[in-house]
Amino acid sequence: MSKVMIDSMTQHMDKCLQSLKSELAKVRTGRASTALLDSVRVDYYGSHVPINQVANVTTPDARTIQVVPWEPGTLAAIEKAILAANIGLTPNSDGKLIRVPLPQMTEERRKEMVKLIKKMGEESKVAVRNQRRDANEEIKKQEKAKQLSEDEAKKAMELIQKKTDEKSVEVDKVIAGKEKEILTV
Repeated sequence: MSKVMIDSMTQHMDKCLQSLKSELAKVRTGRASTALLDSVRVDYYGSHVPINQVANVTTPDARTIQVVPWEPGTLAAIEKAILAANIGLTPNSDGKLIRVPLPQMTEERRKEMVKLIKKMGEESKVAVRNQRRDANEEIKKQEKAKQLSEDEAKKAMELIQKKTDEKSVEVDKVIAGKEKEILTV
């Protein structure tokens, strides 16, 4: 019984880590990334769809994101959506495609971004610890209901703590990697 519960807890912890990674992909570093435009939703024939469903989004160089619409008529809507997304980027259109130049980040801005990602990392650690708390409570309930012996409960709690520590270390590694990426000029 506790094995199934621990596996479930580990899956939830992995989801917390995946969520952190996807959120970090949207954080701007000194390099262009198509993930910066993932949150942009384009008004396409009355529906709001992700930009990657109406255009090809690429990074031809380290400082530019290029958006090539599949239908030339959507160029203005895509440009408007990028501006409306309020992500601090200004698109430039030449009639066939849109180039989104990324300005050089100042050192002050880089430090702000590092603070932001550290906060995101701490939130992920809190989510991981919440999973640990829930699992420990479940173990205590099972022990109280005599479904687990005292020794089994103790072993399960030690395993839960071990998994929690592993996931916290993973979060730290992901944050350290992103911090290095942000601070690299």
